[in-house]
Amino acid sequence: MIVLAIDTAGVDCSAAVYDSDKAAVLGAATETIGRGHAEKLMEKIDAALAAAGLPLEAVERLAVTVGPGSFTGIRVGVAAARGLALALGIPVVGVSTLAVLAAVETDSSPVVAAVDAKRGEVYAQAFANGNAVTEPMLGSIGDVQDLVRRLGAHVTGSAASLLAGEAVETPPDHFPIAIIARLGAASDPAGKPKPLYLRGPDAKPQAGFAIARV
Repeated sequence: MIVLAIDTAGVDCSAAVYDSDKAAVLGAATETIGRGHAEKLMEKIDAALAAAGLPLEAVERLAVTVGPGSFTGIRVGVAAARGLALALGIPVVGVSTLAVLAAVETDSSPVVAAVDAKRGEVYAQAFANGNAVTEPMLGSIGDVQDLVRRLGAHVTGSAASLLAGEAVETPPDHFPIAIIARLGAASDPAGKPKPLYLRGPDAKPQAGFAIARV
């Protein structure tokens, strides 16, 4: 099965073409841009397809990161994946960024994937042997530290230093597109992917300035 995986949930804008039968990435393109995913995504998809030597019509499944991560970036990726899936008549699956971070680890011991959500909060989820053992959560540093201690887990992701009590600025997370593709190929395409935000948007409507409807 040929899978097109895309990621716009963080600072990277990435796409990859993956052959699940060969367990191999056929072509990939990644650029760390921070913002502006909407302007770059189709360019990365075209580059990945060109590197693979395949047309878009050869894709049999789409996989997209659904978060948690950048609010706007997630919307861009999910909308693009759903639109392409509709146009091509193929299934699309969502992949959690926390699952991607956990899958980077090769140790079979419990791991907590933890992303710095700023404001003293952390996006986190626990995994064991590649399987989720808790639901994704947005918690305080103390809450996630308790989870780590309770499970006897190690931590991966940008919030690892925060959870270790180190007062340092954490670098952004990168979600390897090859792992996203592999997880997407192995996932059950049940329903349309939806953004996994865990926290509401920073921008709030100003109700006091709303125009009355007639």
